[in-house]
Formats: sequence, C-alpha cells, structure tokens
Amino acid sequence: MTSDQSKEKKSLRQWEIEPPQMPHQEAKTRITNFDEVNLGYSEEHVMHEATRCMACKNPTCVAGCPVEIDINRFLEAVRNKDYRAAIRTIKEKNSLPAICGRVCPQEIQCQKGCILSKKGYPIEIGRIERFLADWEREHGVELPELPKPTGRCVAIVGSGPAGLTAAGDLALLGHEVTVFESLHEPGGVLVYGIPEFRLPKSIVKAEVDYLKRLGVTFQLNAFIGQLYTLDDLFEKGFDAILLASGAGLPNFLRIPGVNLVGTYSSNEFLTRVNLMRAYQFPDYDTPIIRGKTVAVIGGGNAAMDSARTSLRLGASKVCIVYRRSENEMPVRREEYHHAKEEGVEFKFLTQPIELLGDDQERVTTLRCIQNCLGEPDESGRCRPEPIDGSEFEFPVDTVIFAIGQRPEVPDGFGLDITAGRLIEVDTYTFDTSREGVFAAGDAVNGTSSLISAIASGRKGAVALDRFLEGSGNIDEKLAPQSEPEKCLGPGEGFATMNRHEVSCILPRERLESFCAVAGDMEEEAADYESKRCLQCDLRLKITPVKFWGNY
Repeated sequence: MTSDQSKEKKSLRQWEIEPPQMPHQEAKTRITNFDEVNLGYSEEHVMHEATRCMACKNPTCVAGCPVEIDINRFLEAVRNKDYRAAIRTIKEKNSLPAICGRVCPQEIQCQKGCILSKKGYPIEIGRIERFLADWEREHGVELPELPKPTGRCVAIVGSGPAGLTAAGDLALLGHEVTVFESLHEPGGVLVYGIPEFRLPKSIVKAEVDYLKRLGVTFQLNAFIGQLYTLDDLFEKGFDAILLASGAGLPNFLRIPGVNLVGTYSSNEFLTRVNLMRAYQFPDYDTPIIRGKTVAVIGGGNAAMDSARTSLRLGASKVCIVYRRSENEMPVRREEYHHAKEEGVEFKFLTQPIELLGDDQERVTTLRCIQNCLGEPDESGRCRPEPIDGSEFEFPVDTVIFAIGQRPEVPDGFGLDITAGRLIEVDTYTFDTSREGVFAAGDAVNGTSSLISAIASGRKGAVALDRFLEGSGNIDEKLAPQSEPEKCLGPGEGFATMNRHEVSCILPRERLESFCAVAGDMEEEAADYESKRCLQCDLRLKITPVKFWGNY
C-alpha cells in the first residue's frame, strides 16, 4: 500500500474502506479450463482486511458463525503476523478451514453479523480464513498432542463435512475411528458435488491426510446398508455408530419427459465430471454427453456449478431456468456473478412444464410457463404463480435438474424417519431410535451450508463421546490467548485524565444544515481514550481475600 493510499484509508471510516477484490482468472480464460477461479488473497490483502476489524467487545460476527470461531482472536493474531496462532485459533472450532474459506457462504453468516456491514463493507473473514489455511499447508501442518487411547471404537458412516469433522474430534478424544465411505474417494459432497474450479480436490485430500495422521482409518467402496448392516458393524466390535451419510438422493420435477435421453440430475452430472473426471475422457473411463444447448433447472449452488461446468465442457449456450426472481435465488452472490461473467444466461420467473423429444427419445425442446410472484410461502420467499397463456418453448439438447437433494436411509437400518425422510434424532443428545446409533449433518437437517454440517458433526461427536462415558468436551485451546494487563501501572496523571471532547459544529451552523453535528475522533485522541479504560474485567480475575475460617 502506497503512502497516498494509506492516507486515503485513514481519512475514511472503517465501514467505508472497500475490501480488496479477490484475484481471479479472467472469464474468457477460465471457461477453457477447470483450474480454480479465485486465486486467493495476498498477505497485503489480508493485513488490509484484518486492520479494518474494530475488535468489538461483543462480536456479532461470532454469533453468525455456526461453530462460533473466535474471530476477534484470530484477526488479532493476523495483525501481529502470527499466522500460526491465527490458524490454530480457527482450528479450535473448525477442522476444515481451507474448504470453508472457499465454499462457505460467509456473506450470510459471520460477515452478515459483522458490525461494519450495517453501514458498509464487512470484513472479508472467509478470504482471510482461506489465506491462513493455505499458509499452513505451505509451511507445514502441525499435529496437536494426541491423548491416550480410550480403547473405544467408533464407526462413522459418510465422509462429507459432518463425518470428517466428527472423525477429527473423536480421534482427538482418544477413540479409534473408522470412516466408511460408499465411493472410491473420501470427501463426500466435497469431491463429487463441488467442481474443481471452486474447490480443488487437492485441498480435500490434504484435509483427509491430516485426519489420517490423527489415526483415523478410511474404508472406501463400503456402502453401509448393502456391504454391511448396522448389526454387522456392532458385531465387528464398534461401540457406537455415527450416521453422517448426507443428502445425496436427487429431486426431479414431476413433468412429462424427465426420462428422455440427455436429462441428468445435478448429482449425476457433477459426479461424472468431478469425481469420475469425465471431462478428461477417454483418459478416464467415464463418458458424458457434452451438450451444446443446455438448460439447468434451479437457482442454487448446484445449478450454478452445473451451468458453469457445461460451459467448460464446450456448450455454446447455457441457460438457467428459475421459477422465482433473481432476488430469491439461494445461490452465493459471488458464484452468480461469476456465472454471468462467463456467459451463462438466465430465465427468471420461468417454470418448466414439459420436455419434448425426437423419435430417438432424445430431448430436443423445453416447454415452460412464465410466473409472477405471489404471497410468501413457508420458506419466506414469494410463492411463484403461473400466468395463464404465457407458455413458450426453446430448443435444448441437455437438461440438468438441480432442485435439491434428500437423504436416502436404508429401511434395514430400522430407524425412525421424519415425514421429510430425514433421520429422526433427539435434538440434544443426537440419539436415533436405536441405542448406540447417532446421526448428524444433512441426513438429519436436510441440505444445508458446509459450516452448518460441520457444526452438526461437532455436536454429534460430543453426544457420541458422552455415550462412551467421556466428558463430551471437544473445546481446545491450540493458540495462546492474550491476557489483559493485570496492573494499571503508575500511569502519571491517570486519575485526572479527562474525557476527550469531540469537536462539534457551532449551533447556528448546525441549525442551517443536516450535516453531522459531532466530528470524527482523530487517531491520537482515540489512543488517549483507550488509556482511560479501568479494565473492569479484571475484577473477575482478582483472587478473593481469605479469612482465618477459609484455611
């Protein structure tokens, strides 16, 4: 940052200082490859953002984080350039920071709670988290001190974010943990559902390798419910089971033509491309139809991922069809803007009603009807209502349905299921209807954000540890916590330091305008005021006086 830029920054209020733009591949370049689009913040970018933090006494950003990371503390460590302490602080609550820093919707969680967002730009917490995780990976990931083995064995079904998080927490409590994954690579939705250009598989692999170093074992190609039943797992000697199998069963519209050749669920389409590397066919064995005119049904992240992937596979036209307006789309704003930059088209307030095909039963046409927005439904979004006589159609050769997923719970598990086909659990203990079997993540809550699944995995680990007669305490202090100065010291004139008076415009001038009456406090004055603090919090640290009767 130049001296002129520094002066300009000081002249602005914290919320007026614009965050650095995320460096990224240009649109015309990135649609020709599957490399990561966002290139990450530099150290200068990170320091710029960390110094904008106001270190609030009651940080609302923490309340917005489902796992309650101590954001103030890790940003303080960043300002001190102690990146090791910063990443340790994050990992006290979140064992997957490199992944969360890339795909977690911070803008509607921790950053939405940032006090600066009330008037301007919030701190880019997620981008700083990504920088720290990448820094740690480059400089060496340190293992925490491992506890003595408890002699208890735990089976975790599913290796998505909830399963990986629970595995790490339970391993750090001394349990022997085995993760059963139905696919041939661990990571769950992180490897099959999120494209390489958003989340490189090397990042997921690094997180899995870290868990292996903690002693976690992964058994792949193990579909629990087919290869093994829950009874089989107990007979193998597992003391408890945590089901974290996610929500991988796709939803389809109930309209004619959904079974025509050229139609996919986003799950199948993205799995073929991401996990099976169909974009490298025939070097890899999985083929895929490379459509030239693609329609993607839906408005979430999976829809955006499918559309952007189609462009990279060579589609000449990709259109997202969404039944509500732009404002109701649940997709991350960043991904939406990236898709628009890359040339994805959008048809809002549009509802598919039929797919038409040729004599070979290949999809050729998508028929739709236009909607208007009515009253809000149970989700809080305005309900789409069809407009009579507004039907229209357009040519397509590929249609991808990205309208949500649901869990698939084998009947043989013998568990109570909710009306929405979710695993029913006690909201406090995470117990299922079967003793020794717990559940967490999307299999319990339905599709949710990455960090919400992580939070659920942590709670599931706590409940399972308590079942195994542990304390359930997974809180760690991996980084030192700065202590307040325990002595006010012989500060000269402290008792007579008067409050700094803020300059105000004269009464006769303020009556003639709507300008702010009080002026801003200069940096020197703010420093002076901070030194008047009595450190009242120290009263909680004062050792009580002991009387003779206390000995």
